[in-house]
Amino acid sequence: MEHAKSGPSSWPEMADVVPVPQDDGPSPVVPIAYRDDFREVMDYFRALYFAGERTPRALRLTAEAIELNPGNYTVWHFRRLILEALDSDLLEEMDFVEKIAQCNPKNYQIWHHKRWLAEKLGPGVANKEHEFTMKILAIDAKNYHAWSHRQWVLQALGGWESELQYCNQLLEQDVFNNSAWNQRYLVITRSPLLGGLTAMRDSEVDYTIEAIVANPQNESPWRYLKGLYKGENNLLVADERISDVCLKVLKNDWSCVFALSLLLDLLRLGFQPSDELKATLEPTRNSDPEMADADLATAVCCILQKCDPLRVNYWSWYKTTLSSQIS
Repeated sequence: MEHAKSGPSSWPEMADVVPVPQDDGPSPVVPIAYRDDFREVMDYFRALYFAGERTPRALRLTAEAIELNPGNYTVWHFRRLILEALDSDLLEEMDFVEKIAQCNPKNYQIWHHKRWLAEKLGPGVANKEHEFTMKILAIDAKNYHAWSHRQWVLQALGGWESELQYCNQLLEQDVFNNSAWNQRYLVITRSPLLGGLTAMRDSEVDYTIEAIVANPQNESPWRYLKGLYKGENNLLVADERISDVCLKVLKNDWSCVFALSLLLDLLRLGFQPSDELKATLEPTRNSDPEMADADLATAVCCILQKCDPLRVNYWSWYKTTLSSQIS
């Protein structure tokens, strides 16, 4: 049978400390029924905190308080002050915080403390930080805190060398992982090793189109594809691969919202559709008198109103903005 963990009242080094109870006022409306061990730790914590003590016993006490409530910002803040005052081994602190984080992977205070440590330790811990976020993301591939920390580490401390490969790995495991697509975009646009978006665009378009053709109903690669031409609409329209993938998908499924939406963007930007593309949508247009005599862009809007009912008002508005010159 396990023995209960002894509280600070039994620690020899705490013999001279007078605990400070929590003051909820004379008549608390809804007093919180704290556990005895939590109350004891926090009473001792308040005593040392109010005294501004920066000692090993204070550091030990913050660890106890954090284990009981990892979300207490004041405790984490006080711990940082103590670590600095004692010139503590921050690599040991990394080990401590990682153990806490594994059980509390979505705790803001933990990730804030982790970033503080990484800033102090510098580029030498970049790979260690990336390894840790990989562990967290293996459990929850969309953990915002882990992704945010990983992106910060990349840009502040480095470790870009294998990041595109990591994105490939995640997308091979789950091509619907929108967080991995987002990370991929960060890598190709921010990595100092790849030459930027201009250098990567051609190969990335091929990669993305392959993903679209394999899973046309996956919204992420469609959005990623448009992002590859951000601010360069002329290139988007001129690249035949873009209209070709729309045609290829629409031949198999004329109601694919993502293909229709991208086609509509192309048409509004001046794209001149091929006869094959027009013919692909012709049966749908002929089935509705409203579309029969409309230009192609207007017809696509009408189709979207039918196959994307959640945004029917948006497509209705979009239709009113179309220039009559688009054909």
